[in-house]
Amino acid sequence: MKLNRRHFSIATGAAALAGFQWARAQSETPIILGQSAPFTGPAAQLGIQFYEGAKLFLDQYNAQPGHRDVAIKFLDDGYEPDRCAANTKKLIDDDAFALFGYIGTPTSLAAMPLAVNAKIPFIAPFTGAMALREPFHRNVFHLRASYNDETALIVKQLTHLGLKKIAVFYQNDAYGKAGLDGVTLALSQMDLKPAALATVERNSVDVSAAVKSIVAARPDAVVQVSAYKSCAAFIREARKAGYGGTFFNVSFVGTQALADELGKDGAGVVVTQVVPSPYNAANGITREFNEALRKGGGNTKANFSSLEGYLAAKVLVEGLRRAPGKATRDGLITGLESIDRQQFGGFEVSFSPRNHVASKFVELSMITGDGRIRT
Repeated sequence: MKLNRRHFSIATGAAALAGFQWARAQSETPIILGQSAPFTGPAAQLGIQFYEGAKLFLDQYNAQPGHRDVAIKFLDDGYEPDRCAANTKKLIDDDAFALFGYIGTPTSLAAMPLAVNAKIPFIAPFTGAMALREPFHRNVFHLRASYNDETALIVKQLTHLGLKKIAVFYQNDAYGKAGLDGVTLALSQMDLKPAALATVERNSVDVSAAVKSIVAARPDAVVQVSAYKSCAAFIREARKAGYGGTFFNVSFVGTQALADELGKDGAGVVVTQVVPSPYNAANGITREFNEALRKGGGNTKANFSSLEGYLAAKVLVEGLRRAPGKATRDGLITGLESIDRQQFGGFEVSFSPRNHVASKFVELSMITGDGRIRT
């Protein structure tokens, strides 16, 4: 099923489950994963792409006999925390087995306390914020590296090139501040500070004041910590204002979404990645992912966000496979905690009873003038 902003509705989420025969015996009913994510608004492509990747894996898994099916019930939150909290309450009230694939820091921060209170697994949020990782919670599992890991690599790369005058354009919320904290920490370790700071409001592309402030500081590079539409708007306006420096983004921007938004203006923009390239066939997970797309991907496209969704679903199912006895929430937690240095097509996942961050994998990619992404 292909989703887009023109025809997405919550009813579509319900329709995704319509093929299941709810009258079957309880032991045969699907395991339902609840997801609140943006399927409309300026961050919609992130929710759509992650969901499509996860569904691709689950469709493939459900086609195999001998186990309970796993399905996703998704609700649109438009990347707004209040809507996400309301969706999460509904999903918990509807007895979702686990919460999965939430998109964004402010929304995940609104949902996680509800999940912790309900003791329901909260798995693979699409965010690297430290506030979701510390303090440790037994029911919360992260697939991806942190924003601290991503921004440390960005600062290392820039300073290695002799570029030390680094500005930060960030979203004025928990996500943006998490990225800013990472950049500031990495710079402080080299006795540096941000050359300039400017913000944009969540779900806004009003970047004029931010562009004026940062361009005036003449930084060597700008680290962007916002959604793809506002980052694209900033890049365009900064270049129109004569800025000739480099732009770096953290992975949440959604590389393909940013490349699509910028078109030829994307040339040279750098983005950190927390999963292997979906375009590099040297990676085993890439070959598996693209073969799944070939066999049953429909209109789903290969990109970093859809591959992350695919990997997240694959890891969750491995946790179910390892769960002792009948599938329970506690069993899923135990199963996930038993995954230790396991390779998923070259992407290593390690959990333990005291470590619920699967990976610290980070690498750099660059958008080309023709919209491709090179790592």
